[in-house]
Amino acid sequence: MRWSDVDLPGKALFVRQTVQRTDRGLEFVPPKTHRSSRPLPLSALAVRALEAQRARQAKERLAAGELWSDFGLVFASTIGTPMEPRNVNRRFEQLRAVAGLDWLHLHDLRHAFATLLLDQGEELRTVMELLGHSTIRMTADTYGHVLPTRARQAASAIDRVLGEEGMA
Repeated sequence: MRWSDVDLPGKALFVRQTVQRTDRGLEFVPPKTHRSSRPLPLSALAVRALEAQRARQAKERLAAGELWSDFGLVFASTIGTPMEPRNVNRRFEQLRAVAGLDWLHLHDLRHAFATLLLDQGEELRTVMELLGHSTIRMTADTYGHVLPTRARQAASAIDRVLGEEGMA
């Protein structure tokens, strides 16, 4: 993601490219599918995190001086170049340990995002759009499992509808 893909005042980011390893090294390539190229809304929390990242990166740029290679990346190495995937994984593991999220792995983030949104009552179609899926069935089949809390809420809803609340 490049800073030119981020609209902080508009609280949006635009997916326009990915970084992929090729025989020539790390290269910028178009997203995998046409649905992958899309605007995504940013939460207030994400906007604050990106503002903090911009400030951190400005300090890194100053520290690097002439070594800085300006690719315009939001998340770059300490000299501005694309980050090596193994370094991203290593840093994620460090941050995960500090946060006490031993159960969360880098490749689980997409699944966690979808599951948490569904658990908060977001519509399946909304989650489908945010994930860039082509069909609602793909989203439902992949992320539509029932969480225990939601199953209990559904059971309580039946009690409310049938007038059995408090009779247990």
